[in-house]
Amino acid sequence: MPKMKSNRAAHKRFGATALGKIRRNKAYARHILTTKTTKQKRGLRSRSLVDKANAKSIRKLLPYLG
Repeated sequence: MPKMKSNRAAHKRFGATALGKIRRNKAYARHILTTKTTKQKRGLRSRSLVDKANAKSIRKLLPYLG
C-alpha cells in the first residue's frame, strides 16, 4: 500500500497540539494594519484552535497530523 499524500497547502497552514487538536493562524493580520488597533493586532498574533465542524475535513487533508 503506497503512502497517502498530505495536502501541501493545508500542511503549511495547520498544525497539531500535544492533545491532537488542530491549530490555525488567525486571518486579517497581513495588510491594512494602520487602521487596526494595537489590541486587535496583538490578538491576531496568537494561534487558535480549529472549530470541531471543520476539523474532520482538515484531518482528511492531513492524514499524518498528530
